Amino acid sequence: MTTTLSRLRLATLAILMSTGAALAGPGGAGHGHGDDTAYGKPGDAKKPARVVQVSMTERDGKMQFIPDRIEVRRGEQVKFALRNNGELDHELVLATLEENLKHAVEMQKNPDMEHDDPNAKRLAPKKTGEIVWQFTKAGEFDFSCLIPGHREAGMTGKIIVK
Repeated sequence: MTTTLSRLRLATLAILMSTGAALAGPGGAGHGHGDDTAYGKPGDAKKPARVVQVSMTERDGKMQFIPDRIEVRRGEQVKFALRNNGELDHELVLATLEENLKHAVEMQKNPDMEHDDPNAKRLAPKKTGEIVWQFTKAGEFDFSCLIPGHREAGMTGKIIVK
């Protein structure tokens, strides 16, 4: 029985590899686990970086990042100094708009999902954190709070890489 099960697993793996199917690692697609993505790669905390302070808050029934538009140069490393000034948990997830919208759907199904990814940080109220990121490609990219309802309440921003 064990030999048959092992053969079945090996056969399944061989089929997946021969068809070009990808086997997902921890965190799923678009999480930037050390690989260069469309929006760059994790930065090196030991190297110089431009510091961009980003606060997260709720005001007048709206949730927001301040600033919600950031411009960087291609190749630039940025340290996002994050501060949750709100009364609720918030997160910043850096990705393409398409990836963040797809991830938002997953968050609707799993609202307590925690991120342990170089491109994402979740913060409790009045807490701070950071993301160090190197923008290797030009384009427009998204950052959003993907906690259900937060992006829809205005908690999104744009990064323009020139």
